[in-house]
Amino acid sequence: MEELLKFIASGLVEDKDAVSIDRDEPDSEGVTVYHLHVAPDDMGRVIGKQGRIAKAIRTVMRAAAGRVNEKIMVEID
Repeated sequence: MEELLKFIASGLVEDKDAVSIDRDEPDSEGVTVYHLHVAPDDMGRVIGKQGRIAKAIRTVMRAAAGRVNEKIMVEID
């Protein structure tokens, strides 16, 4: 999952070295939270107009997690 998120985010940003991902351990409901960090200048590229790109990233990640019976949530920091 982490590799997929990094691949998607790296394709969107200019500063690919600034892309980093932190992962929290699953909570009581079994949801794993991924925190995506990008350079401040690239934040707009990852979020998109009215959050459309961020929503699309979350949708793709949830679909991929569903294939391997995981529950995830993506936060963009």
